[in-house]
This record gives sequence, C-alpha cells and structure tokens, in this order.
Amino acid sequence: MTAYVEAVSGITPKMRRAIIMVQDLVMVLIAVALSLTLSQSRLSFDAFSWGGLACWALIVLAAHLLFRSSGLYSTVWRFASTPDFFNILKGCGSLTVVLYLASIAFRAFFQPVAGLNERQFIVFFLVSFTIISAPRLYYRFLRDGASWRILRRSAGDASTKQALFIGRLSEADVIVRFTRTAMPAEYAIAGIMATEANAPLGTQIQGVPVVALRPRLVEVLEEYVKGTENLDLLIFGKGVEREIEDYAELVRVARHSGIAVVQFSGLSELGQGGKLVLDAVEMETIMRRSAVATDIARIGAFLGGKRVLVTGGAGSIGRVLVKRALELGAEAVLVADNSEFGIFQLDQLIDEKDRDRLASRIVDVTDRPHMMRLVSEFKPAIVFHAAALKHVPLLEENWEAAIETNVFGTLACAEVAAECGVPQFLLISSDKAVDPSSVLGATKRAAEQIVSSLHETHAAPSPFPAGGLNGHHAGVAAVRRPGTKFIAVRFGNVFGSNGSVATIFQAQIEAGGPVTITDRRMTRYFMTVAEAVDLVIMSAADAERRQGRDDYAIYMLDMGKPVPILEVAETMIRMAGKSPYTDIPIRFTGIRPGEKLHEALHGESEEVVKLDIAKIFGLRTAVVEWPRIEAALPALVAAIRDQDKAAALAILAGLDRAGEGIGGAPERAVPKAAGQIG
Repeated sequence: MTAYVEAVSGITPKMRRAIIMVQDLVMVLIAVALSLTLSQSRLSFDAFSWGGLACWALIVLAAHLLFRSSGLYSTVWRFASTPDFFNILKGCGSLTVVLYLASIAFRAFFQPVAGLNERQFIVFFLVSFTIISAPRLYYRFLRDGASWRILRRSAGDASTKQALFIGRLSEADVIVRFTRTAMPAEYAIAGIMATEANAPLGTQIQGVPVVALRPRLVEVLEEYVKGTENLDLLIFGKGVEREIEDYAELVRVARHSGIAVVQFSGLSELGQGGKLVLDAVEMETIMRRSAVATDIARIGAFLGGKRVLVTGGAGSIGRVLVKRALELGAEAVLVADNSEFGIFQLDQLIDEKDRDRLASRIVDVTDRPHMMRLVSEFKPAIVFHAAALKHVPLLEENWEAAIETNVFGTLACAEVAAECGVPQFLLISSDKAVDPSSVLGATKRAAEQIVSSLHETHAAPSPFPAGGLNGHHAGVAAVRRPGTKFIAVRFGNVFGSNGSVATIFQAQIEAGGPVTITDRRMTRYFMTVAEAVDLVIMSAADAERRQGRDDYAIYMLDMGKPVPILEVAETMIRMAGKSPYTDIPIRFTGIRPGEKLHEALHGESEEVVKLDIAKIFGLRTAVVEWPRIEAALPALVAAIRDQDKAAALAILAGLDRAGEGIGGAPERAVPKAAGQIG
C-alpha cells in the first residue's frame, strides 16, 4: 500500500488530475452498465451500434462538463471530506437529471425506448455516486486515515487546534505523544511532513500519517490549505529552518492561508503529563543564515551563579541578554535603562519564576554617580554594556546626544566597573565602527578605543584618578585595584531589533506600502538577536580565560554574507501574502546622510584571528594609548559646549588613528579633568 501511495504522490498534479478525470468518466460508463444490469433492464436497441456508441459519447461529454462545473476537481483526493462529497453528490445528481430529461425528450420526438424508465435512473444515481467516491475514500484511507479522522472536528472539541508538524520523525513521535497526554488537549497533530527524504511515506507515527517528504513539502502544504478549512497550526521542529531550503516559502503559504506558524522549542511541566513549548516564528527566523548550535554547557557554566548587570537592558539586544542570563542560571540580573516603558515591557516578558532574580533601575548611563551606587550595591561579576543610540540619520542631527551616550556613557560605565573591581566589562559594538562615515560609526569606534585602551592596562594600576575623570580630584595618585577585563564585541545588524529595517518594513507592509529603500544596491549583514546574544556571551566566556598575546580586546562575530536590503523587503512582502511591486510598491529614496552602500566587519589594517569557537574571531587592531584618550575627552566636551560638530568629529576621527595626534582637532587648552557633560 505504501508503494501505491508513493507512486500516486510522485505523479505531477496536472497529470494526476487528468487521470482522475478519465477515471471518473470510466466510472460513469460502468455505472450506466451496472444500473441497467441491477435493474434487469432489456433495452430495445443494441448498445454497441452506431447509435448506441453515440449515446455513450454524449453521456461521457455531459458527465465531464457537469463534474467540472460542480467543482469536483478543485481539490485533491486526500481531502475528500464533506464539501467534496457534496460536489460528487451534486455532479452525479445533475448528470442523472440531465440524462433523465434527455430520455424524456427522446421519447417525445422519437420512438419510445423499451426497457428504460425512472427505476434505472435512480439506480444509476446511487451506483455512480458510490463508485466515484470509493477510489477517493480508499486513497484517503491509505494515506491520511488518522488525519482525516482528526480533521473532522466536532463541536465538543472545537477548542483543540488541528496542526501539521514539519520536522524529523523522531521529534514527531515525542510531539504526538505529548499532545495526547496534555489535559486539556490544546493541539492535535493531523499529519507529519518529514524532513527526511527517505522516510516511509504513508506510514504512521502513533497513528498519525506521514503525508509528505522533502522536497515536496511546499506542494503538499498548498494542497492541504486548499483542501481543508479545519487546519489551525503549522508546527516546525527544532532547527528545521536550517535543514530545508523552502522554510520561508512554507511559512508564507501558511500565513497567507490564515494558519498560525509556531516552532517547537522543548517540553515543560514533565511531571504533570507534559506540555509543548511552542514559540511564534518571527521574521528574524525566516531571514536565516547558516547557524551553529550554541554551546549551552559552556555559556551556562560561564554565567551560572554570576551576578550580571545589563545596561540598555530594555532594548532589543539588552532584553534578550537579560532573559538568556536568567535562563542560564545567573544568580541575579540588574537592568539599567532610561526607558520606563521599555523596562515595563521587559518585565512582561520575564517568566514569573525568574522575576525574583531580576531587578530594574531607571537610570541614564552618563550619570556616573548613580551608576556608581548601582554597581557598588549590586556587585556584578560582569557588565554587558548594551546602552547606545544607534539610528544613523537621526544621530547626524543629534550628534551631541550620540557623543554623550555612546562615548561618555561608555566611559562612565567603564570607569565605574574599574573602580568597583568588576571582573569583566563587555561593550556591544557595531560594524558601523569600521571606517566610520557617520556620527554613529565615529562614536562607536571611539567607544571601542576606550575599551581597547583599558583592555591593555586591565592588570596594571587603575588608569583613573581617584574620583574618576568626571570627578573633582584630578591629580591624585592612581590607586591599584583588582584588574577589570575590558572587551568589545563587534557585529552587524540585528534582524528585528527596534528601529531596524525589519521593523520599518513590517510597519510599511501592514500599512499597505510603499516600502521605502534608500538604494537598490545596498547590502547589510544580518544576524538574529538570539544568535547574537549567545555569541556575545560566548565571547565573554572565551575572554575570561585568555592572557598575554592571545588576549583580544575586540571580538568579531561571523555574520555570513551580506544580504541585499531589496531582497529583505521583497521576502517580507511575500511573507505577508502579497506580491512585491504589484500589491505593495517599493520606492527608492536615495542614500541618507552617514549611510554606506556596504558595511564591513573589519578594517583593512585589522588582523582577523580564527579562534577555536565557531562564528567568533579575535581582532588585532591598533589601539590608542590612554593618555591620548585622556587628552581628547576634555576637548570633546568643549566641542559639545561650543556646538562645534566639525571639531567634535575631528577629535573622534583622531581616536580612530592610533599613533597620530588628536586628528586635526583645533588646539584647545586641555583642563586637568573633564567636566560633566550637559
């Protein structure tokens, strides 16, 4: 039977439909013969005469036209359900009536036909309906017996979601078992679409049939969504997005048909019978790259039992860092962010069981005294500095805010970490810092240089005067404190983060367009926020054990190949069930101030070192010595005070050129201590 199912499934849809049509016409002829035989009719003319053959031909033609008009071929066999049998009923009934009326007309204008009356037509209707339905029922039974039974939802179980599962058969076995043990039942698996190309089609896992194999997953899903209105859910297995080429198309087909799409991520509450953990499939998952499995054991061992501070913890990257730290067993996590609403949203995302280990404070990272109090009281083992302003065009106009947050905010947090003896400080950097062409890039590069310079001296006496650069005790001898390891992690765009192209495109698509792109040639590196966060933690874990020449101040994440922004827009439009340029227009607006056509992850003068960790590299780059940074920072304060953007950018450019002066900045009297910004 499996061979029969595979043979039928291997036929192209057009050929399969043609075979079904021919089969139905043969069944009609058989039904005519059977109805005459069963009713013991004795026709007065020869069925194989020229007149008889013409009669058979007219019956075949009428049957074909009536069956097509009744919608009998609009679905496929595996979905022979109530509406489809009604179409068969309608087609057979219409054919019976037409043949009966034709016989009456023949009798009226020609000689009566002996042996033909109403009894034969009643028998013909019953026989034709039975033998035309039978092959459909048989094929459906062989292939989808269990799924057909499940999809026939009764009023009593309307709350149970009917689902198709796409993934490995071993995983399907677990999911089917736990969906059946859940009380009350939330999901019922109607069919399994196996990612293994050699899986046995037509066989059953726990009574649920295997209905499709690669590479025909999209085709079969399209048949399902056309053939039934009772499908609610499409469940992907773990890591399926990396195994099948048509992942994005499968999601598009499901969403376009109003079917929810989720991904299986594990099981919980095992002691209570089992419950599936299903996560919504986000756009970031669809815009996939080849990813590697996270070394959960290593990052768990690194963060487990630690106290973690995340600045900018209510932002896109920060909140995932917070959740991940809690999942990995951090003793406590403190969020420092200046967005009240962001902190409120973060709190809604945290599981109830983890909330006692999470604390949040509304604070500006440039407020050094406030940060000092927080760090002194909380005593973190690591600071993830994710707080930053990052919108390129907006920061061209608001350059002072960019410098205050991205440069002096980083400086303040680094000072506090060093003075409080925090073992590790990690800066979240950006590919915009490479050969910067924007205010954002210049400020992120300056932040990298601050961290890199401090990295070089982390085991030496504290480079900060007592009271810090922003204090009032300049000139006091440096104090030896436990060394803080400073590192930065550089990567490109995080897909789906606040203000990213993904969120902008999504809003534009929902509004009906147009989707705006600055230049059709523009490319960017993309990474999912979940992957980026795990690799950031892995970088910190790696940095903890390194010493001497093998110690890196900057880590770089492997972002794969750059993706055309136009391709991202077109994909997202299709995912929404629309057609690019037709349903949703795409408009090109021109490159904005500070933007590049193409980003780079490292400069030409930087040495990329391959590490023993997948997707992470070490960077050797020229580092500005701390005395030069000390000299540049007060000049930067003065440029902000004087509203001199050109001077500020020149100073920042100087910090990007190790071994040179302040980079063309006007000569200024450098005070002994930098004043407080603002």
